[in-house]
Parts: sequence; structure tokens; C-alpha cells
Amino acid sequence: MLNTVQHRHVAIARLSHPTNLGRTMQDLRFIIIVIAPSRAVRLRDTKGTKTALETTRTFATLFADMEIRQRLVMAQSVEAFRSTLLSAAKELAMDQNQWRERKSSIHLSQAKEQIFGPNAWYPFRGLMEEFKRRLAVYPSDFTDGVSGHRTVQKLFSTVVFLYFACLLPAIAFGVLNDDNTNGGINVRKVIIAQAIGGIFFSLFGGQPMIILLTTVPLAIYIKVIYKISEELGYDFFAMYACVGLFCQLFLVLYSATELCSLMKLATRSAEEMFSLFIAIAFTVESIRAIHNIFLKNYSGCDSTKPTNENSTTLSNLTSAVAQENGVLCRRDTSILYMLLMFGTLWLGLFLYNFRKTPYLTRSRREWLADYALPASVLIMSFTGSYCFADIAKDRFRLRENVPIMHLADIFSLPPSGYFVCLLLGFSLSFLFFMDQNITSAIVNNPQNKLKKGQTQNLDLFVVALLNVFLSMFGLPWMHGALPHSPLHLRALADVEERVSQGHVHEVIMNVRETRLATLIAHSLILISTFYLIPYPLQLIPTSVLHGLFLYMALTSLSGNEMFERLLLLITEQQAYPPTHYIRKVPQRKVHLFTACQLLQLIILCGFGFSPYPFIEMVFPIVCFFFLPIRHTLIPRIIDYKYLDALDGRH
Repeated sequence: MLNTVQHRHVAIARLSHPTNLGRTMQDLRFIIIVIAPSRAVRLRDTKGTKTALETTRTFATLFADMEIRQRLVMAQSVEAFRSTLLSAAKELAMDQNQWRERKSSIHLSQAKEQIFGPNAWYPFRGLMEEFKRRLAVYPSDFTDGVSGHRTVQKLFSTVVFLYFACLLPAIAFGVLNDDNTNGGINVRKVIIAQAIGGIFFSLFGGQPMIILLTTVPLAIYIKVIYKISEELGYDFFAMYACVGLFCQLFLVLYSATELCSLMKLATRSAEEMFSLFIAIAFTVESIRAIHNIFLKNYSGCDSTKPTNENSTTLSNLTSAVAQENGVLCRRDTSILYMLLMFGTLWLGLFLYNFRKTPYLTRSRREWLADYALPASVLIMSFTGSYCFADIAKDRFRLRENVPIMHLADIFSLPPSGYFVCLLLGFSLSFLFFMDQNITSAIVNNPQNKLKKGQTQNLDLFVVALLNVFLSMFGLPWMHGALPHSPLHLRALADVEERVSQGHVHEVIMNVRETRLATLIAHSLILISTFYLIPYPLQLIPTSVLHGLFLYMALTSLSGNEMFERLLLLITEQQAYPPTHYIRKVPQRKVHLFTACQLLQLIILCGFGFSPYPFIEMVFPIVCFFFLPIRHTLIPRIIDYKYLDALDGRH
């Protein structure tokens, strides 16, 4: 501030190249100089908000936004720079007001207006508004996939990623459903359903970034339906179809009545708990598989070791043991199973984290990390099939005698059976509702910078229509899946690394919101069902597929704040990360909130993995009722100001 200055002056310089000016200024691109009148002149002639300090705060807020800085870097003239800065200031003011509304906890006294809005409500309101909004940008959903810098290259890499990221889990879930339903729903059915569902949603879905998959919770529920149908003596496919139809009827009602707005109650804690539940389910299924293979090849086998090394004698001894016990004892198969499963996990994680290493160039590190999943599966499958060709391996069964699609006879059930199906369908609708909307909330996170708007009600309606078809023809159900949807978004995004306080973090600059990647990838999956089955897909051992489950479980923990807070319980206090909630919330409150989440997760797992199917069937309802618990009971023990920091909504 200078006494001779009568008016405020601001000068902004954009450097032609980033400059390193030391710690916290390693990537300097802009220099801003503010000259303002002294305090005496200011009090006489200017407003208090035009001081040098307030002006610098204003520009600091603007330039703290990475997207705004990127737009200013790309400006080609002074006028373009000035207009970009003015429009960014207006956008930032509007975004900050909306962020305050999203960030704060919902108080029950204001819940209705905050959830459904101040305008008059009527049936199908949200569905029609979202349909009109999406229809206006529908042509751009295709053109955005081929226009722009590096877009075609991004599209190709995303198609390859989605092909393997959807096909390999489909095979893995097919193996899981095959075991749970005695071949009723098998690998071929899951792959066909994946192709049909992906193509259908890529054409008619609201948010093209969402990827549909059958999931572990759905596999658990299908197993529940199979157990109940066996106990009651009902036809499984008839019961499966009726449960699916009742469920989709409820989903249509939810979308018509705009109940997706209730997911504004879903804070990060709900998303984190459900993500952890899915990760635990992946791990449990893999542990069960390795336990069963060791039980099969160790329990009841003759432990006598042959002393004669002659191969003929050894072969005769093995045959004798097989005849005596009925099952050939193959302990080498169990050891190889464990080796391939954990080898797939290790190799996948090694490649996934390769972008953090200093080796090769940045683009090649990114390439290896993007293809970690297919590369680990293909390498370990080759290792198992050719390096250990003499050892018997478990492979998935094709069930060629089971038709891929068969119209279910829904009228074959007794009257009491429809009531059971109604209860099962109602409970299943909560699972669809929670999974689909949590996936949508994560994809539409403001940090992802999507421009075309949210469409939760439309997405739920389209998912319901798709699953009506899948239910009637005995194909596995599908809904929005984690972590594939955010990974799909990231594959189509331009990501930059930023340095802040010595920490390197990645920021999404823009996303190509296109339907082409999903459409092309699932068209290739449909072609694969005719040309890649049985070979070479059947060469993939089931141990590799269960290693894929473990890989998906561990990679989904990245960025999960509940998991990070659980690790704080065993972390030295001096080594706590400088996160926002560590700075704003007392340590005791942080651990108390984590304990509340952990208790809810244990309850959810208790229902989800119960050996009793009639208890297991209600775990989606249990998950849904965590939402009112979060907004009624938790605020009684933790203040809202702490909850906003710990668990504010996106």
C-alpha cells in the first residue's frame, strides 16, 4: 500500500514456462501484483472490501482452482484471458454456494426441502427432467468420443481396458454363480448378460460413465434365492424371474416417485462402508475357494510317501489311492492354486502401482498401470497353462447342456411362492437402489468435473427395464458397479499431477463424456462369446480368477477414508497424514466415528454372510437403514461441525 496511490491496480503476468522458486512454489506459472491505496485514503474514498489484502485473497481463491489455472494457461490473448477470469469468478461464486449446500449435514428440520427441493412435486417429475436434459446432449455423447486432442487415442485405450475389465470379472462371477446355483447361472450366461446389458445401457442410460456388472452382493442374493427354492421345492428359474420382476417393479416406483433424492442423505460413510463390504465379500469368496481346494486335495488322502522313484510304481500307487478313497489326491494342484492366486494379486498390484515408480517414461508407466488387470491375468494364465502343464488345474465349466436363454414359467409357483418372491424382491430392490445410487454419486462427484448433469432416476429406470429382460430369461442381474465406473471415467479423463506442500496428487482436468467406449467394448464382448469360448478363455484357471477378486478388493480400498481411519488405530500419532479431518476434528472424535462405522460394518457382514438364507436376504435393508442412523443417532454423540469434516457429502 502506498500513500500516493489513489486507486487500486492489479497486474497479472503469465510465465512462458513453469518456474521453480523453491519449496511450495515448484511449478510457478502466474505472478500477481496488487497495488492499493493506504488505509487513510481507503477509508475516505474506497470500500473496505477493496483493500490490498482482500483483493489478494480474491485472486488467491480464483487461482487456487486448478481448472481455472488450466483455462488461463490456454488463453491465447489478453482479452481471452480477461474474459476467462471474469467468467471463472462468476462460476466459482455459484459453485461455492452449491458446495455449502452439499457439504453441510442435513438437519432433520430442513430435510424435506433439502432433499426434494422447494418446487412442487409430482410423479415422474425427476425422470422427465433428466430425460429432457440428457436428450439435449445425446448427439454429443457420440461426437465427444472422436473430437478433441488425443481423444481417439484415449478412446482406444479405454475400449481395451473396458473389454478386459468387464470380460474377466464376468468370467469370475460366472464361476461364483455356477458354484452357488449348481450350474443354473454359469459363465456363458454371465458373459452374454454382460454384453447385452453393456450395449443396452450405453445406448439408453443417462450417465454413460457408469458401467453395469453383476456383483458380489448380487451373487450372494442369487445364492439365497437358490437355497430357498431348494428348501421349498420351487423351480429356481421361476422363482428367480418372479423375484426379479417384483424387484424391478419397485425400482420403477422409486424412479417415478423421485426416491433417488433420498440418496442426498448418503454421506461418504455409507459409500465407504458399502465399498468395504464388497471388498470383504471378494476376499471371503477367494478364501472359501482356496479352503475348498485344500480340503478336497488334502482331507482323506493317504499320507504315505512312496520311496520308490520309479514313475510306473508311483503311477500305480496313485491309482490305488484314488480307487480306495474315490477322489484322486492332488496336493500339487492345491499348491499351484495358491501360487497362481497370490501371484495374480501380486503382479496386478505391482503393475497398478508402477506409475508411482521412477522407471521408464511417464506415458509408459501409465500404460502399464492402465493394463494391470488384463496383463496380470494373461501372464499368470500362461504361467499356469504352459509352465505347469503337467499339473491338473481347476478350470471353469461351460455347461453346454444348459441353454443360454430360456423363458421362465413364472406361473408354475404356488400362491405362497409369490408372497415369498414379493418379500425377496422388496429386499433386493434396496440392494439395487443403494448400489446404483452410490455408484452414481461417486461418478458425479464434483471433483470429476462432469458437465452434462446427474441422471439418477433415469439410470435406475433403465436398469429396471434391462433387468426385467434378464430375469425372464434366467440371466444374472446387473447394476452400476464399483470400482469399474470411476475407473472408466478416469480412463477417459485428462489427468495432471500437482505438487502441494511436497505431496504429489493427481487432478482430473476434463472428461470425455462419451458412450462409444462402452458400446464398442461390449460389442467386442458379444463377439467373444462366439469365437473365444471355449478356447482360449477356458485356459484361464479359476485360481487366477479368484486372484482377480483379491486384486479388485485391494484396489478398491484406495481413497477409502474409512479404511484410512482404521489404519490410524495402529499408526504412530506423529505419522498421521495431514488430512482435513485430522486438522479440524479432535482425535477422540475421529476414532469414535470410526468405531461407529466399524460396528455398522460388522452388523452388515453378520447379515450378509449368515449361513441362514432368510437372515441373509435382509442385508440390503440393513444397509439402507444405516442412512437414518447416520442422521439421527450419530449427531447425538458427535457434533455437526465435526461430522461435516469427517463425513460431509460430496
